[in-house]
Amino acid sequence: MEWIISLLSTLGIFAAALLILVFFHELGHFLAAKLFCMRVERFSLGFPPRIWGFQKGETDYCIGATPLGGYVKISGMIDESMDDDYLDEEPKPWEYRSKPVWQRIIVITAGVIFNMILGVLIYAGLAFSNGDTKVKLDSVDSIYVTENSIAAQAGFQTGDKLVGVNGEEVPYFQDLFAPNKMMASSLSYTVLRDGRQQTVTVADSLLDEIGQQGLITLVNILPSKISQVAGGSPAEEAGLQAGDMITKINGQSVSHWAHLVEQISTAQDSVSLVINRDGELLDFTIQPDSQNRLGIYAPSEEVFEVEQFNYGLLASLDVGVDRTNETVTGIIGGFSKMFSGDISVRDNLGGPVAIANVTKEATDAGGAVGFWRITAFLSITLAIMNILPIPVLDGGHLMFLIYEGITRREPSPKVRMALQQIGFLLIIALFIFVTFNDILRQFG
Repeated sequence: MEWIISLLSTLGIFAAALLILVFFHELGHFLAAKLFCMRVERFSLGFPPRIWGFQKGETDYCIGATPLGGYVKISGMIDESMDDDYLDEEPKPWEYRSKPVWQRIIVITAGVIFNMILGVLIYAGLAFSNGDTKVKLDSVDSIYVTENSIAAQAGFQTGDKLVGVNGEEVPYFQDLFAPNKMMASSLSYTVLRDGRQQTVTVADSLLDEIGQQGLITLVNILPSKISQVAGGSPAEEAGLQAGDMITKINGQSVSHWAHLVEQISTAQDSVSLVINRDGELLDFTIQPDSQNRLGIYAPSEEVFEVEQFNYGLLASLDVGVDRTNETVTGIIGGFSKMFSGDISVRDNLGGPVAIANVTKEATDAGGAVGFWRITAFLSITLAIMNILPIPVLDGGHLMFLIYEGITRREPSPKVRMALQQIGFLLIIALFIFVTFNDILRQFG
């Protein structure tokens, strides 16, 4: 029963995100077509067969039974329906084909533009309503690197102090891992090691694992300071208190929470601790519980010097544009690395199953904020995918229009129909591949 509830929840969240993305995309085409007095025969969320709708004016507003997209059918346009009955007739003033090339280009690209605008508005809305909390990089003393971790494989060492990324010094910890930084042509970090600046270049072969597990997170930088002691735990019985800084465990110096956890989890017996409490050093010997836990909690990011950003309306729009630009750069960089073979297509290209799972995970982890963040990311991804020069997609139609604008003549309807069919088959093949790949990943 529990798995059924989880499945329904996943499908519901995915459907909500998809409905928002498709609606805004098709709304862009619809409004642009109306702006230039083109007749819109159908505005559909979902693909045929039609299961519900209503007629208003010249347009059928409906919902299709296949909820994996949508379309706007504009009179006089060769689209996904492959309808070419009108080609034997003279162009009508309200038809797509009778309009100037520049107007048709606007109509074709309007869906992509609206998806980009949606990304900007969501990011701006999140910035306006929640602001930002960023950790000042200067306040992070050093990192702890677990043996054989991805960070260790990349070349980081315990004690390194992070300074910058890709040759650029940055003020905040979060700036080190922005999408556009991570997917740059070459990823490298500047660190202070033994008082000297060094560059750690991350090999492309590690990017797949970094995408799944992360590289350096708060876990790597948190100090060994207790934020809370669980009631009835071995730590409480021994007399540990919130705010205690653990400086030694079993005679070994310790300064990072990750190192502390590593030592406690592998302890065979009781552990001896040296605690710095308000400048006074205290010794404790504690027997962990049956699960090798003491009952102490890690500090939050507030142990560092943080900066809180609150944005007004105009400033939040600037944030929305900046984050959209970062996301676009990161996605394009990711596609570039997939095509060049630097990262795995199978591990990084996801279909409906993967998108549904990621959307559910983001919502579970971040609530409404997590849902809207992943929706913004998906909206920008949808825009980039749609502008690819593949017949059937918006980018394919744009390619035909650019050809017409340069040569002053339209590609023949037969050529366009043939390329549309080829593009349609390519999209179906890609859909099957990514769905099958999702299922393989889902079940290991």
